[in-house]
Amino acid sequence: MDIWQFIASRWEEILFASAQHLSLVAQSLVVATLIAIAVAALVYTSPGRSGVANAVSAIGLTIPSFALIGLMVAPFGFGVAPAVVVIVFFAVMPILRNAVVGLAGVDRSLVESAKGIGMSRIATFARIELPLAWPVILSGVRISAQMVMGIAAVAAYVLGPGLGGFIFQGLSRLGGAGALESIVVGTVGVIILAAILDLILVGIGRLTTSKGIRV
Repeated sequence: MDIWQFIASRWEEILFASAQHLSLVAQSLVVATLIAIAVAALVYTSPGRSGVANAVSAIGLTIPSFALIGLMVAPFGFGVAPAVVVIVFFAVMPILRNAVVGLAGVDRSLVESAKGIGMSRIATFARIELPLAWPVILSGVRISAQMVMGIAAVAAYVLGPGLGGFIFQGLSRLGGAGALESIVVGTVGVIILAAILDLILVGIGRLTTSKGIRV
């Protein structure tokens, strides 16, 4: 069986797994972005707290994703839950670092001016600091998207949804009929989805970034 025959015979399954994979990553990215921005908002004004946040994000990225997924089986069992926890965990790290850098890089004179005209701390953050830091934060989101797209495939080890199932199915019967094709479809599919998601994020950046600060 060649690759095209494999795709033709299982195209519905491939499309369904691709949709699951993209949905899993996209929803996890939204959660990770909210968490990262919330944490960054609490630490970016303090060099000490910012340093701790950056150190934690650097250490977190050194944890093997396969090992962490295996550890999540005990508290969460198999399926979607451990996959989401692991993907969100890894997605937070680059976004958090960029959020801290972006928020800390906002001109303090603009913040003081906002306070001077009576804006509250929350309003200043939401209307001044966050929009100015958003391009930097979004760069972190794009980095995370590419990274966790592959991690989501590894999540198939704990029966997580997505294209990783094709990869693990192929590896489990390597040398058998259709094994190589299954691995190729899963791998190439992940690459294609990563490119699609990056284009979507570029579009979101164009729509959500003020024209005055676009690069």
